[in-house]
Amino acid sequence: MGQQETSRLFLALWPDPAMRHQLREARDAWQWPRGATPVHADKLHLTLHFLGGVPTERLPELLEGFAVPFDPFRVDLGTPVLWPHGIAVLEPLAAPPELLALHARLGEALLALGLQPEARSYRPHVTMARRAGGVAVPESGPAIAWDIASYALVESRDGVYTVLREYA
Repeated sequence: MGQQETSRLFLALWPDPAMRHQLREARDAWQWPRGATPVHADKLHLTLHFLGGVPTERLPELLEGFAVPFDPFRVDLGTPVLWPHGIAVLEPLAAPPELLALHARLGEALLALGLQPEARSYRPHVTMARRAGGVAVPESGPAIAWDIASYALVESRDGVYTVLREYA
């Protein structure tokens, strides 16, 4: 019996090029200490659910199962925070109810597919850098208004993120 092929998956709000540019500028507003690893611009995103390793043969079923209804909404990102373990993030000024509703619906979709959502409470954020302990957290700048009309199922393989499907 060979090892079962798995895919590392997550559901995320995935920025378009204009939003990615704004997120990159927000990332570059921090003065990163030596040893910090800023997140590469093409990987900046807001995670909805981290699934981890899932059998690749289940992908067609998952691609269908993660289509849930949702209302377009806006996230205002504007609160830079240093989390424990040196994780530097940009949090929303407030979590829009539509974002929390989308997160909850996708959690129900996970359960319906026999997958377990993460137990910890949901804290929406865009990770700016890792190993950033000791960084001077910048002042909150003007919020970045991100209009959300879709979300994505993304695969992480060998450090490369690939959008498998965008749900609009």
